[in-house]
Amino acid sequence: MNKLVKQGLVWLGAATIAVSLIACDSLFPPQGDLVERVSDGDTLILKSADGKKFTVRFACIDAPEIAHSQTEKKSKITQDVNQFVWGMKAKTRIEELIKQTDNRVKLNITDSDRYGRKVAEVRSKDGTFLQEVLLKEGLAKVYRPYLSKCPSRDIIQQAEAQAQKQRIGIWSDRKFIDPWDYRKANNSHRMKRTTDLKY
Repeated sequence: MNKLVKQGLVWLGAATIAVSLIACDSLFPPQGDLVERVSDGDTLILKSADGKKFTVRFACIDAPEIAHSQTEKKSKITQDVNQFVWGMKAKTRIEELIKQTDNRVKLNITDSDRYGRKVAEVRSKDGTFLQEVLLKEGLAKVYRPYLSKCPSRDIIQQAEAQAQKQRIGIWSDRKFIDPWDYRKANNSHRMKRTTDLKY
């Protein structure tokens, strides 16, 4: 009988702790916005506390592009392959960092862009500044046209300078084309192909 009472008390204690933990989660919901998906090395799809989805573009930086269409995925053009390889490395690194802190991030929104995305400095729940990590590891470049809107511009520039000096990531790759130049060239090719098709 004494053994049964002890087991009952142990079970009762465990149940009490479990209920308390559930109550704590509802009283103190997790901090930050939930990351639904990492679209690429500098874009996230998030879900706010009220359940609404929204897109966030990383402020201050530009990460290499990833392949979106089947045509891009099958491309054998050296510039495409090179860009997409680095783009996937940046995307994978962001996914790793976010998973380490329960897929939650804290935003410092600095602007919104023409596509309706929020532009923000993004930190994981433990305070890791995601843009800084990408720059330090040579997986992105500072996007200077909007640097004036970047509250952490000193940190950002120092991180890039460090990677450049150590020739890390894209800084070690002579074939790498800056993402903004790659997009510009790609858009020109698309427009030319469309014009050619019309005639």
